[in-house]
Amino acid sequence: MASFAIKVIRHALAGVSVISPEAAGRLAFKLFSVTPGRKPKSAKERAALAAAVPVIAKGKPVTLSYAGGWVMARHFTSPRNAANAKRVLLVHGWGSRSDYLAAMIEGMVAGGAEVVTLDWPGHGASPGRTLTMPAAVRAIDAAWRHFGGFDVSVGHSFGGASLACAAGGVVCDVPSHVAKKLVLIGAPSEMTWLFKGFGKVLRLSSKTQRAFEAVVERLSGRRLEDFDAAKILEVRAVPTLIIHAEDDKEVSAEHARRYAAAGPNVELHWANGYGHRRIVSAVPVIDRINAFVHGEDRKAAAAMRLEKSAVHLGSRT
Repeated sequence: MASFAIKVIRHALAGVSVISPEAAGRLAFKLFSVTPGRKPKSAKERAALAAAVPVIAKGKPVTLSYAGGWVMARHFTSPRNAANAKRVLLVHGWGSRSDYLAAMIEGMVAGGAEVVTLDWPGHGASPGRTLTMPAAVRAIDAAWRHFGGFDVSVGHSFGGASLACAAGGVVCDVPSHVAKKLVLIGAPSEMTWLFKGFGKVLRLSSKTQRAFEAVVERLSGRRLEDFDAAKILEVRAVPTLIIHAEDDKEVSAEHARRYAAAGPNVELHWANGYGHRRIVSAVPVIDRINAFVHGEDRKAAAAMRLEKSAVHLGSRT
């Protein structure tokens, strides 16, 4: 049953639509882009934020500017401080913040990676109360320019889709940024379903729905249909690990299957039982990501050890 607020918004948009479907569409997009409040909504969330404080404090804060705003990043160096440490861009989902990825930050840094996190506009330590996919792509571009690129990009939910869209260069005035590897966790595979779902909830007329979706093209220079992360992976062919839970109630497992069908460059790993949110702090998930991030290096190191062992044995015979 729809809430009272939803019913009021439906009536208001319907009234505006009678006069101007375009104005109603623009208003719907503004509502669509408003981010949730930053205050934790439960004791569990408060506890998670408190536990994240010592982890987040280890990251160096970096302000990243882009056309239209700025975001807060944090830079976590590898404890080994190795020159060849993998540099990872790690981004959270809608309504979240980097603090909720504390377990993953800690696990990846301990695994030997240099990690950079972003708080999206309207989230965490970044300013604002709205977020759009074009703004997220611009924030990724700002991080890319400041840090000189990334070996691996890891994103949860909206963050994963944003990384794929950044790789696809779907914002016309922003260059594509393709990491050597991608990890997408509980991520939607395309944006159209979100817009259709939002329009259905608000009972937008067909004309208002078209106007609502058309705002994306005005902001990015691309149609809504172009924000298709699965098709981007098919074209870019970047090695990608998809991690999803079949019990995810926020982003259907069908999105993971759609990613997996993109090509042989995509590997699907089911993390069933962790849902949509607990998945980012699950130890088996973090271990799987570390294995993917460092897989080639570890294989090469193992081969080198075997080679040295063979040489040593040969010298004794």
